[in-house]
Amino acid sequence: MQAMNRERPDDVPEEEFEDEEELLPAPEAAPEPGEAAPGALKAGIEVIADFARHLPNRPGVYRMFDRAGEVLYVGKAKSLKNRVSAYARGMAHTNAVARMIAETANMEFVTTGTETEALLLESNLIKQLRPRYNVLLRDDKSFPYIFLSGDHPAPQIAKHRGSRQRKGDYFGPFASVWAVERTIDALQKAFLLRSCSDSYYENRTRPCLLFQIKRCSGPCTGEISHTDYQALADQARDFLSGRSTAVKQLLSQRMQAAAEELEFEKAARYRDRLAALSAVQAGQDINTQGVEEADVFAIDEQAGQFCVEIFFFRNKQNWGNRALFPRADRSLTPAEVLASVVTQFYDDKPPPKLVLLSHELAEAELIAEALCARAGRKVELATPKRGERRDLVAHARKNAHEALARKLADSAGQQSLLNALGAAFGLAKAPRRVEVYDNSHIMGTNAVGGMIVAGRDGFMKSHYRTFNISADTIAGDDFGMMREVLKRRFSRLAKESGVALALADEGASADAVASIPPTLAQPDAPRPYPSPQGGGVEPRPENEEPDDTAFPSRPDLVIVDGGKGQFEAARRIMAECGASDIALVAIAKGEDRNAMRETFFMVGKEPFKLPPRDPALFFIQRLRDEAHRFAIGTHRAKRKREIKTNPLDEIPGIGPSRKRALLLHFGTVKAIQRAKLDDLMRTPGVNAATAKAVHAHFHEH
Repeated sequence: MQAMNRERPDDVPEEEFEDEEELLPAPEAAPEPGEAAPGALKAGIEVIADFARHLPNRPGVYRMFDRAGEVLYVGKAKSLKNRVSAYARGMAHTNAVARMIAETANMEFVTTGTETEALLLESNLIKQLRPRYNVLLRDDKSFPYIFLSGDHPAPQIAKHRGSRQRKGDYFGPFASVWAVERTIDALQKAFLLRSCSDSYYENRTRPCLLFQIKRCSGPCTGEISHTDYQALADQARDFLSGRSTAVKQLLSQRMQAAAEELEFEKAARYRDRLAALSAVQAGQDINTQGVEEADVFAIDEQAGQFCVEIFFFRNKQNWGNRALFPRADRSLTPAEVLASVVTQFYDDKPPPKLVLLSHELAEAELIAEALCARAGRKVELATPKRGERRDLVAHARKNAHEALARKLADSAGQQSLLNALGAAFGLAKAPRRVEVYDNSHIMGTNAVGGMIVAGRDGFMKSHYRTFNISADTIAGDDFGMMREVLKRRFSRLAKESGVALALADEGASADAVASIPPTLAQPDAPRPYPSPQGGGVEPRPENEEPDDTAFPSRPDLVIVDGGKGQFEAARRIMAECGASDIALVAIAKGEDRNAMRETFFMVGKEPFKLPPRDPALFFIQRLRDEAHRFAIGTHRAKRKREIKTNPLDEIPGIGPSRKRALLLHFGTVKAIQRAKLDDLMRTPGVNAATAKAVHAHFHEH
């Protein structure tokens, strides 16, 4: 690949435009458009035409930037010159395309060897940059896998999420953690594989409880040889790889042989393993006979919104399904949205051998080539018309329709609750983003603060945040904890939203403002634009409206759990951070801590209560309970980690081997703490320097 700089060299000869007509791709996720101002549209066309003159007739990826340096759109092209020139012709554009062109102030290009490379790069950049006018997958949750390690004599079976750096086999994706845990549970019963970590395995001196209940074969203490254990791991690998029939036949033969030799206990163990494997295959909503490994994509459109339902089939088993709700422009067809979803979905995960689709894609062959290149093997894309495959797609499409209908109904109900909340607190309009804060601790220890966020789509869990309370805050000071949490939150928010305005006030250049990272720009706030004349900024043009589809990063309403003291502490901190314009409410528990009797505190109002059957009161209670659940869950996790912490881990130079040697020699950490230096130095596997470090750590006072 070859990157092309934004500045165009003057010595590049101008090339004639091709006569071939280029069809422009519609922007994929534009905000609800108004018409672009003629002057802005003309300026955008001139910028694009200036770049188009010097582009080659080669495949590549182009990026469009607005005047603040934010990426508007990422696209790929078989010919960069033809595609970009089409934007500059100024005709046959949809309203959304016209708005995007009008906002374009700069472009960047990367040439590639083939169109397939361009498609792969495009999907990677879309997921990384999240441009405003592209189809965006809003589900940022990674999918779980089953991991069978390959870097240990006794392979471990475990649930895995994230990057796959460790050597071994990864089976999936599964649609949910529940599906992974259920499958691992059955596989442990069938193949007796260990699920413990390597460090736990190395420190065992006798079999654990899993061995006693016949869920592990006990390789850690030599209850089974590594050769026999590896055979079990190979059988599990074969089963997960699709060779389940051969594995079940082998177990069946061994069960019959054991029964013929009158080894009935051994035969019963094989019987139980067969039953566990049958449970994995039988406990599915849909099973297939002719489709061994496939992902099924089906899309549905209602009220200008899209839902893509994905079913995962491996080893002729249904490994679950997931509904995705991409953000896309209403002018796009379902097939166009589906094409973008498929390419982005496999950007960070390997595709199966077969991908079934509900719609014919215009670039199906190109997408198949890209998936083949990513997987390193053949990948087939198909839109079935008959048979079992068509039935699978029809079932997925039905689920997509039902999921989208539920989401639309939930969104309407959630919006009505937000409307009721705004009316209950006398807000000018319904809040789009509500933040609720709560703290959790035990006598000041392991103190944490939690922030939950709610909006039109319900609880926005990807926006939740936790705050570790610093040691400087007095233990048990709830007011101090709330002050610290809110100060950190709104100081950061003020810093992010004020970078561009501060530069403008100081007379910064347009380049300085354009260099502000896009993440610091608030999508719902007026963004200062660099002035065309340079040397300052100008406000967003009046004809441009903010993106109402984007979830704001600045809250419209803040709720804190507590009474008047918590309210006053929160009010002062928010005023110090320049957030006094945000509505603030404190909710105090009712008499005898009874629900329906809560008292509310707001600026400029006397403390008040809401009617017992007010829908807004029920909604507020849900918000408070979710904040409490999140805060106490985070506190418990922190406390659990602290309990598990070994004091030896705090000593520099003490790794797993030396820690194991010390524990084997002394038995417990308390014995190590009481040990004299001479005793530590006589520990096998511990040198004098390590012994001195351990002794100094526990006797430094």
